Amino acid sequence: MKYIIILADGMADWPIPALDGKTIVEAAPTPHFDLLARRGRMGRLKTVADGFHPGSEVANSSILGYDQSKVYQGRGPLEAASIGVEPESDALAMRCNLVSLTADGLLKNHSCGRLETEDADILIKYLQENLGDGRVSFHTGTQYRHLLVVRGGDSRLDCTPPHDVPLTPWADHLPRALCPEAEPTAALLRDLMLKSQDLLGNHPLNLQRIAEGQDPANCIWPWGGGYRPQMETIPQRFPWIKRGAVITAVDLIRGIGRYAGLEVIRVPGATGLWDTDFEGKGEAAITALRNGNDFVYVHVEAPDEAGHDGDLELKLGTARDLDARLLAPLLQHLGVSIEGGTADAPLLLDGEPVAIALLPDHPTPVAHRTHTAEPVPFVILRPDTVADDTTHYSESEGWRGAYGLLEKDGFIKEFLRK
Repeated sequence: MKYIIILADGMADWPIPALDGKTIVEAAPTPHFDLLARRGRMGRLKTVADGFHPGSEVANSSILGYDQSKVYQGRGPLEAASIGVEPESDALAMRCNLVSLTADGLLKNHSCGRLETEDADILIKYLQENLGDGRVSFHTGTQYRHLLVVRGGDSRLDCTPPHDVPLTPWADHLPRALCPEAEPTAALLRDLMLKSQDLLGNHPLNLQRIAEGQDPANCIWPWGGGYRPQMETIPQRFPWIKRGAVITAVDLIRGIGRYAGLEVIRVPGATGLWDTDFEGKGEAAITALRNGNDFVYVHVEAPDEAGHDGDLELKLGTARDLDARLLAPLLQHLGVSIEGGTADAPLLLDGEPVAIALLPDHPTPVAHRTHTAEPVPFVILRPDTVADDTTHYSESEGWRGAYGLLEKDGFIKEFLRK
């Protein structure tokens, strides 16, 4: 059997007054989500363990069944793995955003608006030339998401994720030591942030962005630091999964995939934003299965970014596109089509049965503009599934689903069982 998880990052939401109290997936036209709900079984999954921040690194690795108390080290080491950086065992690897600050001291956004990787690479290399040394190094990631490595750094820090505090005074959220021994590392990070403002604020690329009405990438924001984790791979935990793959535009998810023993597949045109190549991701998933992979994790960042922007119409559009442009053609490859009258046909790829699951990793409500820790709705459709009475993929239907509330490795064990 083949297995596909479609992960709609941040797609879960709260009831929205402008949508007559409906959530995003209740209001958006998503007939193929609903097809899975009608044919499959729904439930809710607790993706954020008690005591952990509702970050995508926690939620996505939890979905894959990893115990955060054993593997959690923050985002930085995962992103390092994604871009091929292998820090020394005592090196602190940190996610390093390029952010946009306003002249009056506010964090305007966590992503500088639309920042292309080619432009970001120029800025990261400029920072490395001016601030890098034997202890500190900057490494280019994707778009606004990059890596800072501090050799001998102490991870006992309070570093606020920038997407948690938009439009607030940035000086209120500088890195803070959680113990006296970590103060030298916290002081180093604060100093790097201040120096980066002087360097980046006057860089020709940012001056050009300002002249064109774009947000400047005028400060670094380090957070999510940790050391290399030790993780058992998916094939080790589920021996019948001989090979697996992850499809994503996000370095963090690629890093989780590498530690989980999955092949990382890059799709040209996959941006991590609303304009990502939805069709290309679905095609890549089918190709990966036909090329010998037993399991594919298809991650789509677009709903999360729309939620962080607080853009209701954009988030509705990402749900609609995910349904129509990724799930619909993928199901057609598996012999299922609403329009073609085969909505109830078995899911088969070249004659082999296929199991499919759909879920977000966490909510990113447009009214809140950052992640929350509520359980998320999921649906599983396997060849042996006996459907429950859910008919619409939504948060409220997840409450009614036959699976009830799952947590820890309950979801992945149910989905990947033989």
